[in-house]
Amino acid sequence: MADSSKPETLGFQTEVRQLLKLMVHSLYSNKEIFLRELISNASDAADKLRFESLANPDLLGGETDLSIRIEVDKDKQQLSVIDNGIGMSRDEVVDNLGTIARSGTAEFLEQMTGDKKHDAQLIGQFGVGFYSSFIVADKVTVETRRAGLSADEAVRWESDGQGEFTIEHIDRADRGTRVTLHLKDDQKEFAESLRVETLIRKYSDHIGFPVTLLVVGADDKEARIVNSATALWTRPRTDISDDDYKEFYKYLTHDFADPLAWSHNRVEGKREYTSLLYIPTAAPFDLWNREAPRGLKLYVQRVFIMDDAEQFLPLYLRFVKGVVDSSDLPLNVSRELLQQNPELAAIRGALTRRVLGMLEKMASSDSDDYQVVWREFGQVLKEGLVEDPANKDKLARLLRFASTHNDNDVQDQSLEEYVGRAGPEQDKIYFILAENHATAVASPHLEQLRKRGIEVLLLTDRIDPWLVDGLAEFEGKKLVDVARSALELPESVDAASQDEINEQHKSLLEKIKKVLGDRVECVNVSRRLVDSPACVVAADDDLNPQLRRMLEASGQAIPESRPILEINVEHPLVSRLSREADDAVFDDLSNIVMDHALLAEGTQLDNPAKYVQRMNKLLLDFNSGATGG
Repeated sequence: MADSSKPETLGFQTEVRQLLKLMVHSLYSNKEIFLRELISNASDAADKLRFESLANPDLLGGETDLSIRIEVDKDKQQLSVIDNGIGMSRDEVVDNLGTIARSGTAEFLEQMTGDKKHDAQLIGQFGVGFYSSFIVADKVTVETRRAGLSADEAVRWESDGQGEFTIEHIDRADRGTRVTLHLKDDQKEFAESLRVETLIRKYSDHIGFPVTLLVVGADDKEARIVNSATALWTRPRTDISDDDYKEFYKYLTHDFADPLAWSHNRVEGKREYTSLLYIPTAAPFDLWNREAPRGLKLYVQRVFIMDDAEQFLPLYLRFVKGVVDSSDLPLNVSRELLQQNPELAAIRGALTRRVLGMLEKMASSDSDDYQVVWREFGQVLKEGLVEDPANKDKLARLLRFASTHNDNDVQDQSLEEYVGRAGPEQDKIYFILAENHATAVASPHLEQLRKRGIEVLLLTDRIDPWLVDGLAEFEGKKLVDVARSALELPESVDAASQDEINEQHKSLLEKIKKVLGDRVECVNVSRRLVDSPACVVAADDDLNPQLRRMLEASGQAIPESRPILEINVEHPLVSRLSREADDAVFDDLSNIVMDHALLAEGTQLDNPAKYVQRMNKLLLDFNSGATGG
């Protein structure tokens, strides 16, 4: 064990070294945000002490006024951020300043491209916090003592940000943390009091603790309060500018981009609480990790309780950021107690409706902002159709899809637009599920619908099979999968029933079925094909192929089922097949038709080598003229 009286040198976690290198270069043009990040950390430390002192008042040690002090020393070229908050122990210093204990860190770093603008946005989503100090400082010193520990258990941490840091125990009478930035020669501006005061007003005016500024070496050494020291969400909306709301969002989330929209609301009466909710511009890097911390910042009577209070919004709204300040919840509330609180369901329902109302307003105005929302968060909003049936109607109007209306891969068609374009005789909404947009557009299942001018929604997201099960219908029109066997089209041109058509070609269908055996459930004459020789469809009670492949890939045991093969008897290849007298050639052609139908659907063949052998043989026979006619 190292001697705690001497500095110990430790190495940064690999991810920290990578992040520091990328951050200093990517954020240089936005370097002033380091002060916002440090003041935000100091505010969090004060919040946490105030919360912990509810259960243990001795932590305050008689020093009950929590505050943040900024010191600038022009002669020494230093800037310090000091708080009397919770502080850190030695282990906490190593964990918080030497590692990044966030799931998905490696994936986040893999997204870095070297493009400064792109990388700056990503870093903002990740949250740089303390490490932003190294944008302007060539050395950073942290001195801290955790509340409740003795003076000789304080810790000094120091690093130049190049890969290592030193840590040692020191004597420190004051509780809390002092972060001292030894500024680079070209960053002297941040030791100028006027420059720093401007930044405090710009980024931290809304902090709920007084932020004071002290100029070291000045004749007047009295620290003066610079910010308004009033939590922004507690102020009247008429007193808050758009810029104030935007800056508070950046303070709250560490994001660099402005939010797309926000909603500030106070509820009074049976239950009293204030909410300030934001819709971000970009999805966080860990959006798809459903286990990642998420939720709103919870205060009770302006006392900070917890970050990431996930109980106030459903999981499909996990991208929403903001604050909830309740007057009714107990100050000692925990995550477990939140789950049991009878008021929570009502607050959760109201906040969910408020967020959906924000999105509805953006969508109805046909603004570019909602296109951004759908691009960034559309797939998680789709989860709501499965998870939140109470708001199904609201969510359905927020959905956007690609469709055969324009055949591009832009998901900008609403269900209302689809219904508006459909003819009065069309009582269904048609869709197709596919692995990707190209496969959907080229699907043979669309041929008859295209010919008759019937629009089809092109669904290619992994969530879409569950989406259509959860939605089922919209405005009285049932959603219909065009790749199901019992497809019915309006004003069918075929007067004969499926059984009657099959009877007319019974011998061919039975011969193909005999050749294919267990590869198919049955063979039918198709009424949906125009240009393709064949396609495969699923029975109405079978899993669709996309969902089946996803479940199988996840290791789940799936009941066995076989597709139905439909053939286009008017296609030259099928006509050629019906006239084939050579049994071996008939067998090969039948299997090739089946293989092509599976490939067109996106299904991987069970025996690709056998398919290649058949194709090679067919091509050789064709070149030799053996398959003439």
